[in-house]
Amino acid sequence: MAEIIQKDGTWVFDGDALRLTPGRDKNVSLLRRELGELLVPLAALAGISFEQGKKSGRLRLRLRDGADPLLHATGGRLTEPHDPYQLLVESDRYGVAEYFVDEVRNALLLDQVPSGPVDAYLLPGPSVPLSVSAGDGVASFDGERVRLEWKWQAEDAKSAAGPRTLPLADIAAVEWQPTVGLENGHLRFTVRAAPSKVPPKYDPNAVELWGFKKDPLMALVAAAVQARLPHPAARAALEDARAADEAPAPAPAAEDDHDALLRRLRELGELHRSGVLTDEEFTLAKQAVLKRV
Repeated sequence: MAEIIQKDGTWVFDGDALRLTPGRDKNVSLLRRELGELLVPLAALAGISFEQGKKSGRLRLRLRDGADPLLHATGGRLTEPHDPYQLLVESDRYGVAEYFVDEVRNALLLDQVPSGPVDAYLLPGPSVPLSVSAGDGVASFDGERVRLEWKWQAEDAKSAAGPRTLPLADIAAVEWQPTVGLENGHLRFTVRAAPSKVPPKYDPNAVELWGFKKDPLMALVAAAVQARLPHPAARAALEDARAADEAPAPAPAAEDDHDALLRRLRELGELHRSGVLTDEEFTLAKQAVLKRV
């Protein structure tokens, strides 16, 4: 077993999985504290690295594409303080961090864990029910339906429509976008029957985010919903199957197998003998058939 304990958190590896526990230090982000302890199976890992700095270093886990609904829902846009797969390491623990990396890498090699994408989530996502108040609304999810309620700061287009309840079966996709510079972020749900292209500020199926402290917590709602939607790999396979069903049936294959060509040669010979084909026509037709053999 390998273990590293820091103010930023504690990582433990038992050979089969990594247990990531956020620290209680005041600098640990609200999102990591709310997300709580994560159990990451070895099969979900694509790699691990350790970066040294003058005063501190950083352990980083790289998960396989499609293994974690949180990473999928956020599109890899979680900034450094909120990323649960990073651990700040103090300089006097560099040796421990390097040993930790070696242990995990050796296990990946011994178990021959591939680094490619997976076709099913290997982590369960945030637990439910959960409710987050941020930006212009409150988003709640109980595992079966999403409820959106509006604050007084919300635009009239949202307030006039009142609270929204979206059954999970009606949700086709979920998107979380952080605030970047002057661009506001959002949590948006794409509804199958009525997809919307209006800005999140006016979209009754979206919460607009303004860059405040609780904004990243909306990523937890996004991840919890994402974990209960069809996996992206399964959805892609379903779309391919639907496309195949809707595609026009292929034209019957030409009879160009060996026996059919021999039959064609006999027919040409009979037409030539009966005088239907001239010598020149018979020769050209025979050459065309022989080229297909």
